[in-house]
Amino acid sequence: MACYTYMVECSDGSLYTGWTNDLDGRVRAHNAGRGAKYTKSRRPVKLVYYETFATKQEAMRREYEVKRYSRARKLALLDRKE
Repeated sequence: MACYTYMVECSDGSLYTGWTNDLDGRVRAHNAGRGAKYTKSRRPVKLVYYETFATKQEAMRREYEVKRYSRARKLALLDRKE
């Protein structure tokens, strides 16, 4: 089963980073207000970035790394994927 580190853009323009093993389901959960406390009041969210990993541990490690990035570095990461 694949695991993902992902980034969504919230309605206020902020970025939220997380990990999941069901990318589509997780984005739907965020938009239904069940995804995370942070995104609940910032709906709708839009998936803007993801990476695929073989294990949960790899995805969680990458999530931790990306969450520590500055906003500028996160935006640069988005630019490379487009």
